[in-house]
Amino acid sequence: MTEPTVQTLFDLSGRVALITGGAGHLGRSLARALAEAGASVVVSSRDRARAQAVADELPRVGNAVHDAVVLDHLDETSLNAGFDAALAAAGQFDILINNGQQGHSFDLTSVTAEAFSRDLQNAVGYFLLARRLRDHVVSRSAPGSVVMVGSMYGVVGSYPDAYEGVCPASPVQYHALKGGILQMTRHLAVYWARDHVRVNCLSPGPFPSEKAPSEMVERLKLKSPMRRMGKPHELKGVLLLLASDAGSYITGQNLLVDGGWTAW
Repeated sequence: MTEPTVQTLFDLSGRVALITGGAGHLGRSLARALAEAGASVVVSSRDRARAQAVADELPRVGNAVHDAVVLDHLDETSLNAGFDAALAAAGQFDILINNGQQGHSFDLTSVTAEAFSRDLQNAVGYFLLARRLRDHVVSRSAPGSVVMVGSMYGVVGSYPDAYEGVCPASPVQYHALKGGILQMTRHLAVYWARDHVRVNCLSPGPFPSEKAPSEMVERLKLKSPMRRMGKPHELKGVLLLLASDAGSYITGQNLLVDGGWTAW
């Protein structure tokens, strides 16, 4: 057997990926990574215009075709309609990136039961989409890859002094959500391995957007061994490892990209 080259292992030509939240802060870079590796990419968002704008800007390698759909993963009807529309447009899916995130900024002193439950609904949406992907690839007798986007806050607690006096603390329901996504990743991986569907979690560390309070960002830098925040493009390589044949023997894992945060 001829050993595949690194270029071949990371090549996504001929494959189709669906990414939720593809118009967001991290989603744009993740979508570009997939497109740059040769995949056709369907970008989903609650806002069709935003999703289409991202799809239009993605590079096209070979015969790749990019598209956009409306999909709200917190609403089961929208989720299924969006998946069906994306499948109709693309013809098939091989890769799912569960990246979309909707939540409240309430901290543990003010979060309501309704807001807490609503934020946990993100995990339900991730599961339903993952199951749609699994059922689809199994029906084609094809392999599949699901990448859940987690967080270092699904592994460790936060530092109260990083937020105190500046902005609400990291939401307790966000920590519960991301921890749950990590455990769901492990659970689905062991059940779906026999179906040739790999399920992994990509957990970013501190990757604040430009909207984040500058004082909070400076405090977070002091908590990081690298003394800086992550840049969205620094997630691209790990995503490709998990989505491509380069990670063909990787499933049920959580890969942290956190500048050493969780190494303390």
